Amino acid sequence: MSENKSLIKSTRIIGLATLASRILGFVRDVLIAKFFGTGASAQAFVVSFRIPNLLRSVIGEGSANATVVPVLSRLNEEGKKEEFWQVAGCLLNILIVFLAVLTLLGQFCAPAIVRAIAPGFISEPSKLELTIRLTRWIFPYLLLVGLSAFAMAVLNSLKHFALPALAPCMLNISLIVSILIVSPRLKEGTFALVWGVLIGGVLQLAIQVPLLLKKGLLRGGSFRFFHPQVKKIGKLFLPRTLGIAIYQLNIFVDTILASLAWIVGTGAVAALYYANRIIQFPLALFALALAQAALPTMSALALDKDLTRLKKTISFSLRSVFTIMLPATVGIMVLAHPLAKIIFERGSFTSFSTGITSSVLFFYCLGLAGYAGIKILASSFYSLQDTATPAKIAGLALAVNVILNLILMWPMRVAGLALATAISVTVNFILLLWALNKKIGRIELVLSTLGKVVLAASIMGVPLWFIFYRADIILGIGIPSFLKLGLAIFVGLAVYLGALKVFAREEAEIFVGWILRRK
Repeated sequence: MSENKSLIKSTRIIGLATLASRILGFVRDVLIAKFFGTGASAQAFVVSFRIPNLLRSVIGEGSANATVVPVLSRLNEEGKKEEFWQVAGCLLNILIVFLAVLTLLGQFCAPAIVRAIAPGFISEPSKLELTIRLTRWIFPYLLLVGLSAFAMAVLNSLKHFALPALAPCMLNISLIVSILIVSPRLKEGTFALVWGVLIGGVLQLAIQVPLLLKKGLLRGGSFRFFHPQVKKIGKLFLPRTLGIAIYQLNIFVDTILASLAWIVGTGAVAALYYANRIIQFPLALFALALAQAALPTMSALALDKDLTRLKKTISFSLRSVFTIMLPATVGIMVLAHPLAKIIFERGSFTSFSTGITSSVLFFYCLGLAGYAGIKILASSFYSLQDTATPAKIAGLALAVNVILNLILMWPMRVAGLALATAISVTVNFILLLWALNKKIGRIELVLSTLGKVVLAASIMGVPLWFIFYRADIILGIGIPSFLKLGLAIFVGLAVYLGALKVFAREEAEIFVGWILRRK
């Protein structure tokens, strides 16, 4: 199908750019782990950066892409270029004013915000004061990344994916330079991270502005604050914002509980952060890239009321993400400890840090496939201009997460927070799939096929475990951990592909297609 070919092409473009960003992000996180470990400075930065990141996700990248892209894509498909840029210009003006006010409020309210989301820090005055100072300095990043998200949404509506996907590289490069060059020269090295974030935010926006201007951003007028289509976007924006806010509340609930060191153990806030960084790699590289590429295509199909092709596109997208995410889940579960050790354990990141991070990583990855599926299903609802249903279901998932957190944190400590998140994500996916089937008809997602993919992924886990944990013992020679890890992954992928060809040939073709960059 032409839609599938287009999705693969667009996803590869986004995926390659995202791969570059994620590699740089890994270098960044390795350096943060080396210099700051899971100690007080690292936890202070994680909490302070999480606050503007919440608002960025709620108001910027998530809501902007989900509500702006369907409307602008429709105007672009209908050839209404002048109106397209009028709407874009109006949105830009509103966003600048709104984000500027929000940034000032955030800086003023920083003490109250930090005490609310990290109550465990109150008993440690020095950590609390550092977190508040970092928060005040880092808040302007919200304005910069919000405008960058707006630029991404507009360019994606025009089916320009590469440059917006490359923009996050600027943040990672800036942070890497700041850690290596600025941090050693400061009495409190954590402030180098703040400067890296702010400079990276400027660069993220700056890299997209020339293409926006070239395409015609200023054609819509400089001082327009109202347009009928903006009102339409506003109606979509509120429930979408609520949905993302609910998801982000999950993260804040985890942060609040992780700050209670007397229950979940020391270093929990940083452990959640580092484990999440590993989980985000396969998600961003494939699932988020595919969802981002699929949204304009699904919006066009929804506009044409072609539900048959829309359902086939959704089905293809879901099968594709599961074909990648299910083996990724098995692989991370088997190799959680060596992954955390090889990636992070150096400098201030000790074996204790590795232990708590790997335990979180093991349980986090149980929700990997579910979260990938959520991104596809949520984009499907947004293409239908229904942002309310995902928000309602996210609210139910939040309740599940909170209840399970309070139950599991006592016996399992910080790992219980990760398991609660994984279960709530899976519940979210199941409810979204049920609601979408009810809305547009049955999505072709054969459980028996998924079962075969799970079987193939499980078979793959055997050589992964054997090669990493037993090969050097049987051979009687010491093999460096990074070589064992690379060999285990290579052999595991080969075994997975072979098992797929036996049990699920069509999924095997999808898997090979992504590896070889062909349909």
